Amino acid sequence: MAMMNSSSALTLFCCFTIFLQFLSVNSRDSPPLAPALYVFGDSLFDSGNNNLLPTLAKANYLPYGMNFPKGVTGRFTDGRTVPDFIAEYLRLPYSPPSISVRTLVPLTGLNYASGVCGILPETGSLFGKCLNLDDQIELFRLTVELKLVTSFGSKKELSEYLSKSIFIFSIGNNDYINNYLLPLLYDSSKRYTPQQFAQLLVGRLSQGLKNLYILGARKMIVFELGPIGCMPWITRRSKKGQGKCDEEANSLVSHFNNDLGSMLKGLTSTLSGSTFVLGHVNWLGYDAIKNPSNYGLRDTSTSCCNSWLNGTATCIPFGKPCANTNEHFFWDGFHLTEAVSSLVANACINGSSVCLPMNMEGLLKI
Repeated sequence: MAMMNSSSALTLFCCFTIFLQFLSVNSRDSPPLAPALYVFGDSLFDSGNNNLLPTLAKANYLPYGMNFPKGVTGRFTDGRTVPDFIAEYLRLPYSPPSISVRTLVPLTGLNYASGVCGILPETGSLFGKCLNLDDQIELFRLTVELKLVTSFGSKKELSEYLSKSIFIFSIGNNDYINNYLLPLLYDSSKRYTPQQFAQLLVGRLSQGLKNLYILGARKMIVFELGPIGCMPWITRRSKKGQGKCDEEANSLVSHFNNDLGSMLKGLTSTLSGSTFVLGHVNWLGYDAIKNPSNYGLRDTSTSCCNSWLNGTATCIPFGKPCANTNEHFFWDGFHLTEAVSSLVANACINGSSVCLPMNMEGLLKI
């Protein structure tokens, strides 16, 4: 399904009447819909933090970024990510990698997401240093207490700014991919049942969200985990036949997703003035994989770029990708193409069945 992004829609709208042309109103001149966008998570949201960390998990080479206006940035996809499309809708700049900002902190938001990391501190450690959930929240605390506080005249102004800003999360994928599903390297699958592991992850995430609330965050969107059993990393290794989703792996994350929804409802009811939105995307991803033509897709089982390990891992540097990236679901063995990120973002912004209990438009009205 080809979707017009918010920036294009605003431009067309601004050119629709002579009156608007006369006033020179366009997406750049109009005020932003929120003061800032703060991004947390893993490689689905990473905008380049891993470029500056001693880790093997990097996307700082072509063909990554081949469809992104600025080229290679460290995004683990061909173009824009879900946070990028949300930033465009909010009329904000793309949130830059937090550890790349050395002096003046932009008041329009930062990105703390880090590839291969997760909720648990040990997740992703085999690849080097990355920013786990606790690291990301600690960096945000330092941003608020050491940098943002000097940009506002009073604590009340800072509090109002943070309460109106948008915070988005996509984290937990690697706790399964790079932890629970690697029994030779991690013992988590021996120590915890699937239900216990999900409870562990959601409990740690809940505490992290509470810490952000204490720091001033009020509007938070937390995306659930997608159907990881349909990733080429799993399907092309599966004994059930290449291209077929591993439903056992999908059922693992269903425990996490079910607990996540209940947890977010509980936080909204107990933390005064907060609104926690569930990004209910698992069904959307699964439906797009099973019914690709309904979404303008053609290939939902193989990676678009030429990937290591028989198409199951990250892109081989400078390899030639597929011809029609917008028809593919997977960019490499793990990550989405820009086309799918656009689908997810737009469904959350103004749809009725992805971001619950309200979409982005509704969240901004609070």
